[in-house]
Amino acid sequence: MVLINPSRGEKPTSAGLAARHSSFSLLQAGLEMFAVASTVIGECQPIGIDIRQQLVHSMTQLDIDALSIWRDSRFTDNLASAQTGIIFYGGGWLEEEIFIAALQAAQRGYDVRLLSDLIAARVDADRSLVLDRLALHGILPTTVRQTLLEWAVCMDDALLKQKVQQLLS
Repeated sequence: MVLINPSRGEKPTSAGLAARHSSFSLLQAGLEMFAVASTVIGECQPIGIDIRQQLVHSMTQLDIDALSIWRDSRFTDNLASAQTGIIFYGGGWLEEEIFIAALQAAQRGYDVRLLSDLIAARVDADRSLVLDRLALHGILPTTVRQTLLEWAVCMDDALLKQKVQQLLS
């Protein structure tokens, strides 16, 4: 899980602010439930919520330029040591840092997913254009809710599936 500048675009009047906070809460529960490591890059103190407090489980915070993450050995070594094959991205801006990071990850052979409910676009009108371009590279959007349910089903653990279903209800 990689969150790039997750507080970008958040103001008290931001559309969807409550929904993003709800998704961050679900994400925290899911990361703990599935023991998934997360990396936070850049701005991470959105209005009314401190992502660093929410995403404490296996979280690494890196103070690096979001457009250069793939040239930073701390980032690449962290992925290699965890034997990562799939990268989930969230944060902002979709058409800038998220776009470049996702393309570079796909170029390096990672399976890339975008947590659309955790991604802010600088220009909302560009959102669908960027998602269409990324889809051409096999990079697909999903949500935290869909991801947690998919992980539970893949684990084929009845108790875990039940916990996720309760969490999502």
